[in-house]
Amino acid sequence: MASDPTQIQLAQIAAILGHDPTPFETLISTLMSTNNDQRSQAETLFNLCKQTHPDNLSLKLAHVLHSSPTPESRAMSAVLLRKLLTAGESSLYPSLSPAAQLTLKSTLLESITRETTRTITKKLCDTISELASSVLPENGWPEILPFMFQCVTSENPKLRESSLLIFAQLAQYIGESLVPYLDTLHSVFSECLGNRNADSDVRIAAFGATINFIQCLESASDRDKFQDLLPMMMQTLTEALNLGQEATAQEVLELLIELAGTEPRFLRKQIVEIVGAMLQIAEAESLEDGTRHLAVEFVITLAEARERAPGMMRKLPQFIRKLFEVLMKMLLDIEDDPLWHNATEEDEDAGETSNYSVGQECLDRLAMALGGNTIVPVASELLPVYLGAPEWQKHHAALISLAQIAEGCSKVMTKNLEQVVSMVLNSFQDPHPRARWAAINAIGQLSTDLGPDLQVQYHHLVLPALVAAMDDYQNPRVQAHAASAVLNFTENCTPELLVPYLDGVVGKLLVLLQNGKQMVQEGALTALASVADSSQEHFQKYYDAVMPYLKAILVNATDKANRMLRAKSMECISLVGMAVGKDKFRDDAKQVMEVLMSLQGSNLETDDPTISYMLQAWARLCKCLGQDFLPYMNVVMPPLLHSAQLKPDVTITSADSDAEIDESDDESIETITLGDKRIGIKTSVLEEKATACNMLCCYADELKEGFFPWIDQVAPTLVPLLKFYFHEEVRKAAVSAMPELLRSAKLAVEKGQSQGRNESYIKQLSDYIIPPLVEALHKEPETEICANMLDALNECIQITGPILEESQVRSIVEEIKHVITASSTRKRERAERAKAEDFDAEEGELLKEENEQEDELFDQVGDCLGTLIKTYKASFLPFFDELSSYLMPMWGKDRTAEERRIAICIFDDVAELCGEAALKYYDTYLPFLLEACNDENADVRQAAVYGIGICAEFGGLAFRPLVGEALSRLDAVIRHPRALHSDNVMAYDNAVSALGKICQFHRDGIDAAQIVPAWLSCLPIKGDLVEAKVVHDQLCSMVERSDMELLGPNNQYLSKIVTVFAEVICAGKDLASEQTASRMINLLRQLQQTLPPSALASTWSSLQPQQQIALQSILSS
Repeated sequence: MASDPTQIQLAQIAAILGHDPTPFETLISTLMSTNNDQRSQAETLFNLCKQTHPDNLSLKLAHVLHSSPTPESRAMSAVLLRKLLTAGESSLYPSLSPAAQLTLKSTLLESITRETTRTITKKLCDTISELASSVLPENGWPEILPFMFQCVTSENPKLRESSLLIFAQLAQYIGESLVPYLDTLHSVFSECLGNRNADSDVRIAAFGATINFIQCLESASDRDKFQDLLPMMMQTLTEALNLGQEATAQEVLELLIELAGTEPRFLRKQIVEIVGAMLQIAEAESLEDGTRHLAVEFVITLAEARERAPGMMRKLPQFIRKLFEVLMKMLLDIEDDPLWHNATEEDEDAGETSNYSVGQECLDRLAMALGGNTIVPVASELLPVYLGAPEWQKHHAALISLAQIAEGCSKVMTKNLEQVVSMVLNSFQDPHPRARWAAINAIGQLSTDLGPDLQVQYHHLVLPALVAAMDDYQNPRVQAHAASAVLNFTENCTPELLVPYLDGVVGKLLVLLQNGKQMVQEGALTALASVADSSQEHFQKYYDAVMPYLKAILVNATDKANRMLRAKSMECISLVGMAVGKDKFRDDAKQVMEVLMSLQGSNLETDDPTISYMLQAWARLCKCLGQDFLPYMNVVMPPLLHSAQLKPDVTITSADSDAEIDESDDESIETITLGDKRIGIKTSVLEEKATACNMLCCYADELKEGFFPWIDQVAPTLVPLLKFYFHEEVRKAAVSAMPELLRSAKLAVEKGQSQGRNESYIKQLSDYIIPPLVEALHKEPETEICANMLDALNECIQITGPILEESQVRSIVEEIKHVITASSTRKRERAERAKAEDFDAEEGELLKEENEQEDELFDQVGDCLGTLIKTYKASFLPFFDELSSYLMPMWGKDRTAEERRIAICIFDDVAELCGEAALKYYDTYLPFLLEACNDENADVRQAAVYGIGICAEFGGLAFRPLVGEALSRLDAVIRHPRALHSDNVMAYDNAVSALGKICQFHRDGIDAAQIVPAWLSCLPIKGDLVEAKVVHDQLCSMVERSDMELLGPNNQYLSKIVTVFAEVICAGKDLASEQTASRMINLLRQLQQTLPPSALASTWSSLQPQQQIALQSILSS
């Protein structure tokens, strides 16, 4: 609250609120003053009036709004009243006396009838709407609706417009209060929209009110009652265009775009007419570009409305073709601007128009929204026509289109690679440099979107073409772009693919490095960096030729114009260093670090790209040099922490304000709307922050305990960023760093490098990290990052061991419940989408991909619970009991295979790690486990048979009654016709292992003379190397104690045992531990001495020749 008023202020307040209106009018105008001191004093007085005389102040404002002759004062009063009466919790309205409330409301309504200035009327409508939306639900303004219905039928167009503006806002804020008047509103809207003589402002207001009302209706049948207004709405648009009123038409289009985004299915019944009309507008070259762009935006918005109207637009192939044509035509709006040929960064888009930019952006969005099966057939028809035309603009448009649709159509285009690649490579010979540039651009984009298939199948065509394009000395921009495309191509390349081309590519890039054009040099540097990164140690051959050039640029490119060149030389040097390794790079690394240190000490300007590139270069140098990097950390860390702690540069306006955040002067402003606020954020700051956070994570990961001295500064920097919602990369980096910090601390304590701190420090750090991580998980909006957070949490628990308090374990368990519930809700919503009338196979594919993300999430849930069970064993079981109602449904046949597998694995962990305490669950879970042995999914079968083995080993009497059933289930897995196929071998191996455990722990409950030899006949197992070691160790023990059923009557199975031993020993360390292998060798030596030679000779002969030789040498050594 403000402090108590002074005597002078009390006198001023008395005058302001007295009978003479002049002091109050003066106060209002001073509140608008540009003089900060005067305005500030006026604000203080205004707030004191609000605090001491709320009734008087409100009525004074209302009076000015109603009667003041100065428009500025009336406008300001409307704004001030809106703030006073509707500021949520701090609203003044409830504290006014009933009499003041009544007077205020009637004055506001009267003002509507008196006001003549349209902008003030709009502000007044805002004030009335917001006040009404807070008091109407409690019936606190019974006069308003009758007043509005009266206005809306008035002869006065201003009154009609005002009432419609208020209806529109009420529909948005408290739509449910208007639903009882649905029929009346329908006829009101119908009358206003259908009246051709009506004022255009009235029709637009009716338009807005109709659209808001449709959006606020919960039931589809209520919405359908407004279907008959659509033709009138479209008529409004057509008439505005026919009369040349494009500003009106644009307002109408913006409202329709909003409807298309929120209620696309409302448009479905008349979609053909509506989309047809929009495409006519988009094609009409006589209209303003802005109008045509909005018509395109409408159709694209419908295509993108996947969640609300899946598949709807794909049912209109004739329109998709037409839209594609319109967008390609927009790409023709480009001129051959001489500036483009200068090859400087800032002229990259010289000659491009707003039409061109819209066409480019919308092709990308259209392909992303509708997918390849819909778009590729249209493109295959139109692109060759454009490429065959004489004009270079058409060639350029076709190639740009191809690059724009590649990401959305990647699956389908990958199947038609030959057609796509030849189309683009032919254009490398185009006579016009801008078309050649577009062809190179397309190859770069396709390398990213269709890789690595494109690289694997067409490296022999693409790389030579790019090397040749680098010879285009007449057109340095084309040369530079060819170098950039090498970067895209090599990013998705294996070293083996690249090696044959390295001489040519590296040689050509070295020539370009010496080019006079900076853009060409920069392109060459970036390409060299990528080539080194992708070819790794194969780059050593070129190191001595390349490094001197790179160091020369680093040292000499010092003036402001060359900042980017220097920054890219750092990137290139550090990637080359990582590729060739520490030994080759060590001497140069010292010199490079000296240069970087002196740069770091100089005062770089805040927008210097060197800063961000340097952060990354230091981290790569650290990865290359390992612990040798530690001496430089004192130089590296302070600026890195500074960058990680940057505050986002944010401007906030209200979402419906007229003051657009000015994007035009700075392209790097991103806007997001949160509730009723529009937030503009400077992206360059966010990108630097994200880079720095990633680098901190790199250092902790690379230096392990060496990073310990920095933890106390890094943890308080990164922990709050777990909830940094402005930038995903910042959150991801913070999440990844959490386990790295704990690991660093733990290793430092264990190795005595923790500056005198002990185990209690690890507990402190864990308490500082884990609860915020759990809390951030609860609020995280992105599924993928939720999975990352669970993964990090899992690692943290593994690192710290059982030091969490019970309340912390509880909060983790509660969060896991929340994750499972939220995921199930999302899946349910997707299942609902699948019921939509236009749902098709393409939507099904996209839905499947979204659900795969949920499986990834469940995977992490399973891992996390597994770790908690391993860490806390039986003391975790009370939590497991709470979770069972969340886990049991996951065993259901209606769940994905991955969910079933995870649910089984969690029970397997309980049975394996909780000993006798787990026996009480056998009755519930074993029937599921037995059932799952026959699941159609091999991973589920593997988890189930592994669980059978665990229960056989630890279950004792609880398992005994189910031995027979278990044997028949395992038998089915082992005898499966394709049991040893790569998909099934893990399930097979685990079934064999489980059978062995039944032989070991339940011998008296089975027909051992049959089953033990059956088990032996399955050996050796070679797929699951963990189980192989267990099983072969068991076999060894059985032979050592001369197990009768294993050896068989007259030792008849001995030759099989020797064969298994031989195979296991010859496989090296894969199939048995060293200890087991040496026991097997000793057993074979004993057999050599005790058995007659003829008995062994037949066994040897069954081995392969190389096994015989290997075994002889092992036994004789």
